[in-house]
Amino acid sequence: MSCGSDCNDPNCKSEPVHPSGKCAESKCAGCPSKGQCKSSEPTEQTLKIAQSLQKFSKVYLVLSGKGGVGKSTVATQLAFYLSDRCNKKVGLMDLDICGPSIPTMTSTVGSEVLTSDIGLIPVNVTPNLQTISVGFMLNKTDDAVIMRGPKKHGLIAQFLSEVDWDLNADEYENNILIIDTPPGTSDEHLSVTSLIKDCAALLAKKYDTHILTQAIIVSTPQEVAISDVRKEIDFCNKIDLPICGVIENMSGFVCPNCNNETQIFFPSKGGVKKLCDDFNIKFLGRIPLDPKLTRCGEEGIPWSSLDDDESIGMEMFVDIVAGVLHLEK
Repeated sequence: MSCGSDCNDPNCKSEPVHPSGKCAESKCAGCPSKGQCKSSEPTEQTLKIAQSLQKFSKVYLVLSGKGGVGKSTVATQLAFYLSDRCNKKVGLMDLDICGPSIPTMTSTVGSEVLTSDIGLIPVNVTPNLQTISVGFMLNKTDDAVIMRGPKKHGLIAQFLSEVDWDLNADEYENNILIIDTPPGTSDEHLSVTSLIKDCAALLAKKYDTHILTQAIIVSTPQEVAISDVRKEIDFCNKIDLPICGVIENMSGFVCPNCNNETQIFFPSKGGVKKLCDDFNIKFLGRIPLDPKLTRCGEEGIPWSSLDDDESIGMEMFVDIVAGVLHLEK
């Protein structure tokens, strides 16, 4: 991450230029753009991202401390439910650059991203749901994405600033952006959070537009996963990213024959609920291992489309959505 838009040094450790134009002088010594961070005006990139983000009333970053906990499944099914059952206009952004799975989970593999006067046209999944992913830009589905930090930052900035989302301007409160991130606390997380925070501050200061930006953290019940969630919580606290809550995924198993739930991963230290109590964070709920949910991820369809609103897993998921939207359960 560099301190100026003209800085090409991939090893630069300086803070990015903020709308205030101030830079961390102590970190500027080795930057090729030293002395150029003087403008009190926002950069062109900041303005473009702010213009794109101001279409959304809410931005949710779906995070996980460890891979394989079902983060992308949660992000996709949350997007499906909000768009199909809650009648929200949802943008689903796949920032898991090296492992994009959203195309598979939305049944959009092989789709092509076209361009408009504004920039990239996202892929339509349902009438109320669109998605953008680096997976749509690969020559072959199995091609490896090999990028260093600066290129990842550039791609994230492009996704945030140049996607031409089809939203309803008259129903601003119903426009929601869900961002699926890679596991951990790495370049992608620093890039997307710093860009969104800078632009949100600019919008609030200059245009009196306020965007609710929150993290939704996903974990499994085992302590090996929860220990990494503690790091994720610490990351959010250090960068002042509010946490909407934590979801315990793969919590129990729903039998496809009798629809009863059986616990198979017994949390040795209280699980996610105990973690949330310890950190005074909202526990959004549990999602069990459900063969029907697995099928939805493989086929790229909404869980709610299987007409099992009365299933244990679906009931739990509806409660989670209510918690995310701060509704009464």
